[in-house]
Order: sequence, then C-alpha cells, then structure tokens
Amino acid sequence: MANMIEEAKSGRASCRTCRKTIAKGELRLGVETQTQFSDTPSMQWHHLPCAAGKLPVELKAALAEYAGEVPDRAALDAAMEQAAKKASAKPAAHPYVDRAPTGRAKCMQCEQPIEKAAFRVAVERELEIGGTATRGTGYLHPGCVAENLENVGGSLEDLLTGLRANSRLEEAELDGVIADIEQSGAD
Repeated sequence: MANMIEEAKSGRASCRTCRKTIAKGELRLGVETQTQFSDTPSMQWHHLPCAAGKLPVELKAALAEYAGEVPDRAALDAAMEQAAKKASAKPAAHPYVDRAPTGRAKCMQCEQPIEKAAFRVAVERELEIGGTATRGTGYLHPGCVAENLENVGGSLEDLLTGLRANSRLEEAELDGVIADIEQSGAD
C-alpha cells in the first residue's frame, strides 16, 4: 500500500496538516508512514488542499494514479507548483549562495550588514548557545569569503564546488558571484 487518494469512509479522521476533521465522502490523501508503535505502516490522512501546500510531491504522484474526478484540480495544481517553488528556494546543504531576504544578517568576516536582496554566501559554522556547541548557518559577503576560508573549512576550490552544487541561482548570477569570490582571493 503506497500513498493514495480516496473518499473518506467516515468523518472521524483528522487532517495531519490542519488538524481539522475530514468529512465523510471528501477526497483525502493517505500517506503511508512507519510509526514507532507498529511493525506495519499506517496511513496519515490529509485534505487535498492541505497536501498541495505541504506534500506536493506525494500528492502529485497520487493524483497521477487516481482514476476518479478531482474537484478544483486546477487550484490543486497551482498550489502544488507554488509549494514546489517555495521548497526549492532554499538549498538543503551548505555552502550555497542566495539573495538576502532581509537586511538583518551580518557578515561573519567584516561584521557589516548584508543588504536586502544582495548576494550572500551561506556556510555552516559552530555556535555556542547556552554552553552547548551546535551548528548553524553563517553568512559572508562574496568579497569576504577568501579572508574567512580557515573558518569555513576546506580550500577555495572545495567551497566553489559546493556553491555550484548547492546554490539555486541562475547560472549567470552564480558565475558572477564566484568571479567576485575568486577576485577577492587573488587580491
């Protein structure tokens, strides 16, 4: 049994996204999940509009296999597309380059604010919070990266390889940022 779409058999199940009940006869997405309480997988149910925003990949796959009529299909497709774009906006791995969404972040090297919409390089760094060491994201101006390589860990070549693999910028923008990093390293 995999992820599936079906009509709710009763009105007792709750949506795992919004926590409201799913009415009897309403279409719902069932996501197969392994829990710690059982050796067999169980189903977690979601309203289709909730799943479109939270689980677009699972819903898209289930819709492809569902033979019945889905009301408001165009709205579901639009919500899934928007959720997929939002999920791809922030990379999952360090290092990466993105545009600063606000002007609140400060550069780890020069301690100057990184302006809103300016390019910034995100790297993983160690933080000490309440006497406990943890890992978090730190930001650098592209021109400050070369000066901070010892804290970033690795060589400039390794960093640039990581930026190319993890960044979700258009290639021309990423090439410009990498050129700025290499230029500052040559100075």
